[in-house]
Amino acid sequence: MKPISFYKLSLVFAALSCLATSLHALSPSAWRHRQALDVPAGGFVRTELPPETLDAARSGLEDLRLLDAAGNEVPYLVERPEPRSGSSVIPKNFRYTADPESQTTTLFIETGVAEPLVGVSLETPASSFLKPVRVEGSNDGQIWQELAADQPIFRQPGGAENRRITLPQAGYSFLRLTLDDRRSAPVPFTGARLHMPGASAPSQPLPVTIKSRDENPGVTRLALDFGAANLPVASVRIETSEPLFTRDVTFAVPEVSGEGICERTLGHAVIYRVGVEGKSEARLDLPIEKQIRSRELILLIRNEDSPPLVITGVSGERRLTRLVFFAREPGRYTVLTGNGQCPAPRYDLAALGPQLRKKTETYPVPQPKLSPFVDNPDYQTPEALGSLAPAGAPLDVTGWKFRKLVQLSTAGVQQLELDPETLAHAARDFSDLRLVRDGQQLPFLLEHPSIARTVALNAASVVVPKSPALSRWSIKLPQAGLPITQLGCVSPSPLFLREMRLWEEQTGSRGEKYPRELGRAAWRQTPGIPSRELTIALAQPPQTDTLFLDTDNADNPAIELREFHLSYPVTRVVFKAAPGVAQPLWLYYGNRTAGTPSYDLALVSGQILRAEKSRASAGAEEATHAKRPAGEETAETGGILFWCVLAGVVVALLAIVSRLLPKGDHEA
Repeated sequence: MKPISFYKLSLVFAALSCLATSLHALSPSAWRHRQALDVPAGGFVRTELPPETLDAARSGLEDLRLLDAAGNEVPYLVERPEPRSGSSVIPKNFRYTADPESQTTTLFIETGVAEPLVGVSLETPASSFLKPVRVEGSNDGQIWQELAADQPIFRQPGGAENRRITLPQAGYSFLRLTLDDRRSAPVPFTGARLHMPGASAPSQPLPVTIKSRDENPGVTRLALDFGAANLPVASVRIETSEPLFTRDVTFAVPEVSGEGICERTLGHAVIYRVGVEGKSEARLDLPIEKQIRSRELILLIRNEDSPPLVITGVSGERRLTRLVFFAREPGRYTVLTGNGQCPAPRYDLAALGPQLRKKTETYPVPQPKLSPFVDNPDYQTPEALGSLAPAGAPLDVTGWKFRKLVQLSTAGVQQLELDPETLAHAARDFSDLRLVRDGQQLPFLLEHPSIARTVALNAASVVVPKSPALSRWSIKLPQAGLPITQLGCVSPSPLFLREMRLWEEQTGSRGEKYPRELGRAAWRQTPGIPSRELTIALAQPPQTDTLFLDTDNADNPAIELREFHLSYPVTRVVFKAAPGVAQPLWLYYGNRTAGTPSYDLALVSGQILRAEKSRASAGAEEATHAKRPAGEETAETGGILFWCVLAGVVVALLAIVSRLLPKGDHEA
């Protein structure tokens, strides 16, 4: 097929513009925002959509409309330039030799490719190493040119690794890699991959704010705010002054799933700063290359046993989003956004998109900038989640045992974190949570962020007379039934190996006592290695408020434990409400027979994720004196009834036995 000339392409666009004008009529009053675009001359025009436009529009730009000076709709194409990943191949020949005398390992590669190279990755079964690499290139195998010096490759037991060496873009028939083995044992290598360049794409700096930082056991959680939603994020960069480190980083986004908000993983990468031969090498960028539909990106930095990184800031890069159209005449054009109900436009321009992009890159095209937002004066501005009903179905709270007054500071979307008291008394799956105002439910979503709260605990040593080699600690919890996921402590003892067992004592229906195991862990500590914290993951949450930690010392001295603490996952309630004096808002919980509520909030999930959330708080717990369900009363009174019946049976048996015994001599 013969390519369309730029002149013919212009005629096609002009014809389509006239056709769109005659076929499409819209009412600008249905759009919330408008931006002006001053076009200096007729012809093709390209304009970049700034972050505020992408934030105001729907994620796929379904509500974006372009009008000319006369108010007629103009068809357009959206350009989203994206980088093209480079390819990789296995080299034609690979040889590996280790020289004990020079303490080096040499890898000889015959590339077998004519294309330019930008890197080489090495394959090895070694689980832990750090090596500096010198790379030389040649086209005849005789004359060599240095391409890279002292570039680090490494792999750590925790999973962090970098096996790729970056090269200046050029073509080479042969590569020679020399690894220094003077500071560590040689590492076997089994192969390599050669990397060819891809295609880059334009980007712009993206301001990033660290919205929150939470330190979970072994993990730092950063919530990043981009200031706008729907941005095509290219990468983010961690700024840190740490001199030496490696960290595996997972990035995720909040997402509405079912009746709750969870975090969906997008990918992971390794950041590091290592020192090789007196030179520091660092990689601090995380490649994202995703459209982030919310304003927030979550980073989970795995510290393992290392202390958290000192992070001084985060920066970012975003890809461009452009609007391309044909202006029949110069003048002031208008871009409309902010209509949640309109269907996506359907213009007959998709087939011309690839040719148009090539032509507009070859010929000069005006690139005017959009003006700042102007709210449409004829548009009725809705409040956040305006399409959501302010209240749900009525609720009879007779069966609920507890409630707390919810305190709000501002109107709009709220975020309430459940405290340990509420977590302990609510159902395990939170099916009994209800927000109630004036007898009616308020719809809400449960949010389960990747955050764990830590609570310090009091523990005391317990003597076990029958087992002198056994060490036992009694640990008091703030609440019975708290959904703990992890227990931790530290020890100043320098050398030991112990099996730790965590359990609680439970009472059966007949009053008998029995141990219920919650978790186990092996704990090793040796001199010269930084003290490691004991961490026991609980297979199931405890049901009482007292835990016991045991370890058998055998013939060794007892170890000392201190700094006991627990961790529990954060759960939040997200809802829309306004402060009310006459009608207070209550959080009800403590009804094990209640079914899981079902609301329609998932239908406006995009608005929920993009809305700025205010922090609500809960007051003191109040007992509602609710009647207990019949099944619960039976369970609690079954033991008492059993013992009463048993006592009656014993008394009757004693009476029968006394009658059967022989009478005394005085009765003879």
